[in-house]
Amino acid sequence: MSGSAPLTGPAAPAPVVHPPLPVPRALAYMGASVMLALSQGLGQGFVSANIPQIAGDLGITAAQASWLMAAYMIPRASLPLLLIKIRTQFGLRRFAEVGIVAYVAVAFASVWISDFRSAVVVQALSGAAAAPLSTLAFMYMLEPLSQSWKMRLGLPAAMAVMMAGPTLARVVSPALIGDGGLTWMHLTALGMAMVSLMLVFRLPLRPVPHMKVIQALDFASFLLIGFGFAGLTIGFVMGPIHHWTDAPWIGALLAASAAALAIAVAVELNRAAPLLDIRWLVSPAMLHLTATLFLFRLILSEQAAGAPRMFQALGVAPAQMTGLFAVIVGASLLGGLAWMRPDRVPALHLAALLLIALGAFMDAHATVDTRPEQMIVSQALIGFAGMLFLPPAMMAGLVSALARGPQYLLSFVIVFISTQSLGGVLGSGLFATLIDHRQAAHYAALTEQLAATDAPTAQTIAGHVAALAAQIPDATARRAQAAAQIAQDASAQATVMAYNDAYLLTALIALAAALALVLHLLRDRLALRMAPAPEPDTTP
Repeated sequence: MSGSAPLTGPAAPAPVVHPPLPVPRALAYMGASVMLALSQGLGQGFVSANIPQIAGDLGITAAQASWLMAAYMIPRASLPLLLIKIRTQFGLRRFAEVGIVAYVAVAFASVWISDFRSAVVVQALSGAAAAPLSTLAFMYMLEPLSQSWKMRLGLPAAMAVMMAGPTLARVVSPALIGDGGLTWMHLTALGMAMVSLMLVFRLPLRPVPHMKVIQALDFASFLLIGFGFAGLTIGFVMGPIHHWTDAPWIGALLAASAAALAIAVAVELNRAAPLLDIRWLVSPAMLHLTATLFLFRLILSEQAAGAPRMFQALGVAPAQMTGLFAVIVGASLLGGLAWMRPDRVPALHLAALLLIALGAFMDAHATVDTRPEQMIVSQALIGFAGMLFLPPAMMAGLVSALARGPQYLLSFVIVFISTQSLGGVLGSGLFATLIDHRQAAHYAALTEQLAATDAPTAQTIAGHVAALAAQIPDATARRAQAAAQIAQDASAQATVMAYNDAYLLTALIALAAALALVLHLLRDRLALRMAPAPEPDTTP
């Protein structure tokens, strides 16, 4: 971008090339990356996967417990704004040591949670402490690898483990919770945090040059953007729970968030050394990448907010879903470990979109009798496709950012983290809203068909009444119970039909995105063929 100011004031130091590490030590660094990634991933997954159990343990409603997820996600989305500058100014080793110590302290505090207020505070601190852990997981995976293998192996491996963490939490949570509440879950998180602490101090990251890059106005921009991200997170977590219009404060909060982000953009555009290079972020290439990442995260909400919640609504216990989530974890790791080259990115994206469309279309045929083992293939396809897409997308963005200079790395990192954190929250909120609306519509249609004067309905009620004769002596009570059972069956059927609608919509969106990608590739190929041939060099 011609004429743009550097992002961080002074020129960024030249990259430091370290000699390769011995193989055993290199494996130790990669093992530390896996432990760091699993620590932060499981910490997030333990909350999202166990909202009902947390609500019961704290004596609060499920709606109140959802505030814990919002409190965790707010700093995860906004704190990376400052982390790279903090790391650059104060040094890599100090950043790593302070970050992991803070994470252990918060994990220790979570063991002693006893009420709702303390739980919200600890979850907000957990999200803040987990943000540096994501960065450290990437650093430790990339540290021992050569420059070419950092992109081909390090980046997808670190991302695969990080993205698999929340799903892995659903695999191990039932065994940890058991009959003893949430204590073992918190102790497991604390134990992993302490192992991570040992690894960070035992395997220090090699130093890189650091310099003063933080400016006073960075904090003002951070507060504005942080408030905007926080408002969006709270709005899309709590909006579906309160049916959006039942809580007027949600609309006011979203409006205030939009205003804060607009002011932040105005501030950044008029700074000589902005926290974010807005002009570069709104360039056609970056807008295309941002829209792609955001759309894909919305599509992947089918897996995060689809099957688990549908089975929960059908009364399937978490322990019965561990096999399904274990397969999803394995498929995700397999997809993330596919070696890549930049010229493969469009093909990988197209394959991922087609696999998601196939998996979602298979899910769209669910019934009230569908159980987790019947969705193993479809969910494995979606999990594999998700990790087939994200590492190439991140690699393409990193290559584009580094081509313009190391100082552009921060802007890209913010784009990536924001689209993934906010995209996940917004996607889950929109998915839940769609389910609520479709479920109400299907239930209304079913209840119209189940009029008491209808002959098939009367026969069904009579069958239920006869089945309850041995349990309920009173005839009126038996008939009321039979009618209630039919209404409950209709509600379950309406819920499954609503999820089928959402799955089918996901498949159609994925197919539309795949078609758009094919047209884009054809346009590029046609433009390349129609471009005039270069004139021959006649220089003597």
